[in-house]
Amino acid sequence: MTWRATVLTLFPEMFPGPLGVSLAGKALASGLWALEARDIRDAATDRHRSVDDTPAGGGPGMVLRADVLAAAIDAADVAPDRPRLLMSPRGRPLTQSQVAEFAAGPGPVIVCGRFEGIDQRVIEARGLEEVSVGDYVLSGGEIAAMALIDACVRLLPGVMGKLASGADESFSDGLLEYPQYTRPQQFEGQPIPETLLSGDHARVAAWRQAEAEALTKARRPDLWAAWTRSQKRPKNPTEG
Repeated sequence: MTWRATVLTLFPEMFPGPLGVSLAGKALASGLWALEARDIRDAATDRHRSVDDTPAGGGPGMVLRADVLAAAIDAADVAPDRPRLLMSPRGRPLTQSQVAEFAAGPGPVIVCGRFEGIDQRVIEARGLEEVSVGDYVLSGGEIAAMALIDACVRLLPGVMGKLASGADESFSDGLLEYPQYTRPQQFEGQPIPETLLSGDHARVAAWRQAEAEALTKARRPDLWAAWTRSQKRPKNPTEG
């Protein structure tokens, strides 16, 4: 069965957008995955195709109505085994392991919010799982949905040329990826590290591991702490 991403949005014309080029675009054109962008306004019942209303309790902005969005989700005829996601800054942060789970399944249904958010009742009634791509606020969920879909698509069989390229990168083992180098051997006075030119695979692997650990420790203390716990390695009290 083809992996499928179904997106519910007020702006279906935004898709495929970046997903239509490069690896994802080639895979889409060749049928390795499928994309369906559905217009939430098609579920509106008035002649103005209204989808929002003022927030209960007052306040600025508008809120996406529960009845309209629920009807849009129901019209998508989503199979029960497909994850139902809502891109939201208050959701659980998206991780590589979660991406791998989504990529291994039939493909998610993704709701893209707009305005001040969507009515809480439809989140609960339709079992939407809130997912965040970062601690910041976008104009809507479409760009976040594209990021999630792209992260999944590149893990699908046949999308990337070399299988190892998806397994040896940032977050695949809990660490940030080590630095990469290629020709020329000298660039503005800076050489490629000698170890990488040694031909000694064990030395290269050890260098890459050490660099990945150092980068993770310096830039992402949260990942470093989780990785050290997963390794069941007691932390050196002299380490910061």
